Amino acid sequence: MKLHLFIKITLPAFVILVILAGCAKSTPPAQLSIPRVEAMPDMPQPYKMIDWKEISTSFDQYIFDFNQTGAYQPFIWIDTNKRNFNQSTFGIFTAIGDVRQGADKNKGEFHESIGGLGALMSAGLLGIDKTNQHGYNFVKMAQNYFNSDNGWNIVMNNTNPEVAMLGGGYGRDWWYDVYPNLLYYAVSYLFPDVDHADSLLQIIANQVLSADQVLNGNYHYSYFDYSTMKGMRNHIPYQEDAAAGHAWILLSAYNKFGDEAYIKGAISAMHALDSQTESRFYEVLLPFGVYTAARLNAEHNQDFDLTKIFNWTFDGTTSETGRLGWGVIQDKWGEYDVSGLVGSWHHDGGFAFAMNTFDMAWPLVPMVRYAPQYSNMVGKWMLNAANAARLFYPHEIPDENQWLPEKKAISRNVIAYEGLKKTTHIPKPGLEGTSPVALGDGPLWLEGQPDVSMFGIYGSAHAGIFGAIIQPTNVEGILKLDCLATDFYNAEAYPTFLLYNPYTEDKTVSYHTIASSHTQLFDVITQKIMAETDTNTIELVIPARSSRLVVEIPKNIKLKMKDGKVLANDIIIAY
Repeated sequence: MKLHLFIKITLPAFVILVILAGCAKSTPPAQLSIPRVEAMPDMPQPYKMIDWKEISTSFDQYIFDFNQTGAYQPFIWIDTNKRNFNQSTFGIFTAIGDVRQGADKNKGEFHESIGGLGALMSAGLLGIDKTNQHGYNFVKMAQNYFNSDNGWNIVMNNTNPEVAMLGGGYGRDWWYDVYPNLLYYAVSYLFPDVDHADSLLQIIANQVLSADQVLNGNYHYSYFDYSTMKGMRNHIPYQEDAAAGHAWILLSAYNKFGDEAYIKGAISAMHALDSQTESRFYEVLLPFGVYTAARLNAEHNQDFDLTKIFNWTFDGTTSETGRLGWGVIQDKWGEYDVSGLVGSWHHDGGFAFAMNTFDMAWPLVPMVRYAPQYSNMVGKWMLNAANAARLFYPHEIPDENQWLPEKKAISRNVIAYEGLKKTTHIPKPGLEGTSPVALGDGPLWLEGQPDVSMFGIYGSAHAGIFGAIIQPTNVEGILKLDCLATDFYNAEAYPTFLLYNPYTEDKTVSYHTIASSHTQLFDVITQKIMAETDTNTIELVIPARSSRLVVEIPKNIKLKMKDGKVLANDIIIAY
């Protein structure tokens, strides 16, 4: 039986709401505005929503196939150096044909955890078991990225950073040292009970806690030496948003281990971020500050300025002392709306990156559970970002708008170009005056890099974030976003989905529930039970240019108010 939202509220639900109102005031959250998101198109054009789950699932099948043959293949190898742990590990190429990498280069030690762990996280989000695939436990093997041999005792981007730098890899750059630990925490959450994982998670948390105590609110450094516990400065801009990464790790550690020192450390690191006077968005970490601030405010009675940090994330860095122009793009390039993509709005008029766009959805979509007043903004941003992100893929953008149309077959449309530029300033016949242009900067990394290194494996590895979060509905332009998919180390929760309507009139979607029957839908935004069903499909009205933040709870369950929160079976469903 299908029920219509505008005509169906059962008497028990009404009675429950009256009881709630009688116990405590329950004020629905007013939707707040983020100017850069408001300026994005309501319905981006041209519009096409690709199957992100299919693309990211096929990526796993392609990249982890040791039997692939042909030029530049396979894309994976076994590293037998047993660095940090007495076990072999695996490496995947950063980009197709990366001449710095492979089993025969630098003893096979140069490979990046940002690609490897990103691929494991994506697989875990999609339900692919990486603890038993092709005869390998890839999750256990990834522990070699925990750098014990050099005394840092955190997960780093390489198993041996010194070999990576000799091979044309990276110097000390703080986000490269912090972000792999967020990825490892995510992978460990998705694949629990792997030997030694819990002890590594706790060591990481202790290192991060010690670092925050040493920094004591001053994150004005290019990187931090976790072996000597000293902040360091070099030619790279200061990365104060490393505090967001520290805070996310410590909040996750608190929720896993229950040590009060970790939650105090998370609050301390967030104070360091909140005390900045301008955006210090460097690469990927600042959005995790939005999520962590929201959770600390909702769950731990903190009062961080969430709107400020949210605006910092979208507006990006405007200071010459930081990474000028790094934020979220709001623009139209040629005939394409590209708003929502993450990268630089300053470099060559605009340079967006696939990995950074995927990764921002990880913290921002689950954030609305703790701060539902931003539901419209997150819903609108995700619609724009998910639509524009298809342009990174060589079969989703016209040949005349990409660098290597003649070689796109090797990508199988699951390996994306690393980036998308408003215009290219690198001469190539046929691309003069073209906008946008899909390309990468792989050929610039080292002399001798082949042009196919335009296709970035390590960024494409993160597409599973979109694959797990984004579900289509029967109404074009209205997405169903899974708010629990990347809400790692959360308290017990019922299925929660965000649906945003970009149209100027109300729209009705066919909403499919997780449970097969006996479900009622609670809208966090209106704080009302909207409807109930005895089947798994219900017709749901989404108001014009507004959102529904839907929590699926068992039918006839008793709701109650406690400390300003709505609970069902003692599980919080609305903050």
